[in-house]
Amino acid sequence: MTMLQPLFSHQFGGTIWRMEIDELTDILLLEIRNSDDKQVSFASLSLTTGQLYFEGFTTEERWLTGLEAVYDGVALLHYYKHEGSPEHKGIVAIGAQDATALWSNYSHAFDHLSTNGPIVYDTSLQPKKPMLADMITGRPMRSYQPADAPLPNSIAVPANAPARDFVAGILPLEPYGNIVHSLDYNNYRIVSLHTLKNGALQQHLYIMEDPGVVYTDLLNTNIQKLQPEAFVLHKNVLVYIKNKTEIIVLAL
Repeated sequence: MTMLQPLFSHQFGGTIWRMEIDELTDILLLEIRNSDDKQVSFASLSLTTGQLYFEGFTTEERWLTGLEAVYDGVALLHYYKHEGSPEHKGIVAIGAQDATALWSNYSHAFDHLSTNGPIVYDTSLQPKKPMLADMITGRPMRSYQPADAPLPNSIAVPANAPARDFVAGILPLEPYGNIVHSLDYNNYRIVSLHTLKNGALQQHLYIMEDPGVVYTDLLNTNIQKLQPEAFVLHKNVLVYIKNKTEIIVLAL
């Protein structure tokens, strides 16, 4: 039985708040939030080679900004209307490999990424009138049509399963809260679970291949509540976050 090893890992100077994967280029875009400095930055990596294209990229807005989507080598960022509001305003497009400024539009907001390109809308108009925009220039091309369906992707996320669904003894540790996040891929079963140790929660990741564990990592320690799912699978690549600040990638 061969033990798996990470393809690469990278530590960042803040909490990895959001990540998006370019379906065509396998580029991983990250939104990094440092609450102490009230600073948001962005980073970009290749999921195939581990190359760090850039990190520490910031916009003119320090805090009220975030990541929308990435596709075909273009990353879309946004601003928030005001602090405490989830409502987005404005779109800023940058190169996903070099952070080169491509275009910006402060009167439009992003709706979704379709099979034909980004769907946007003018925030000053009510009711909302979605439009198809050009990814490279940001120029509105036409009104939204039913053919502009959300773009499918190759991302698989784990399902929540009660511990009783697993054969007795198959899980390496007894899960706290009776909840396990689980995903099967090829001959692997990938699970994350929480345990209680000395009054504090820990979150663990295991990759199992009959007859045993071929990879394990301790994701979080001394946490106060159950964490959301710890990993995603993109094509044949497992991506997970450790201690909220480190990205780790394995090829399966």
